[in-house]
Amino acid sequence: MTTARDIMHTGAQCIGAHQTLAEAAMMMRDKNVGALPICGDDQKLKGIITDRDIVVRCLAEGKNPATMTAMELAGHLHCVRADDDMEMVLRKMEQHQIRRIPVIDGERLVGMISEADLAMGHRNGQRLTDQQIIDFMDSVYMKA
Repeated sequence: MTTARDIMHTGAQCIGAHQTLAEAAMMMRDKNVGALPICGDDQKLKGIITDRDIVVRCLAEGKNPATMTAMELAGHLHCVRADDDMEMVLRKMEQHQIRRIPVIDGERLVGMISEADLAMGHRNGQRLTDQQIIDFMDSVYMKA
C-alpha cells in the first residue's frame, strides 16, 4: 500500500504565523515553491499560504504585505497523515480542489504533497495509476 509518506516531498519549511506576507513571498522565491505551511509559536501546523493568496487576498485588496501576517490569510486547513493511503490523499485533494497538501505525523509537519509529487510518483514508481491521475486532474481542473 502506497502512503502519503511514500510520495511526499520532505523538508517543508514553515513560515511563522506572525511573519509578514513579504517575508513569505521572499521565502517562496528562495525555495522556489508556491505554497508554505504556517506554523504557530508551538511549532504546530496552523494553515497554509499560497502565492495566489498573497496576490489576490492582500495585494489586489490594497493591503500591505509588509505588515499583514501569514496567519491573517490562513483559511481552513486540510492535511493528511503520513500513514494515510494514497486513496485518502487523492480524495482530500479532489474534494477540496487543492493542489498542495501538508503531511503530518502526530502534530508535526513532515512534508508536503503537490501535484508535481503525484506526477513524479506516477512516473517513477508506478505508485499511482493512470486512472487515479486522470480522476485527480478532472476533479481539480475541470470543475467550475
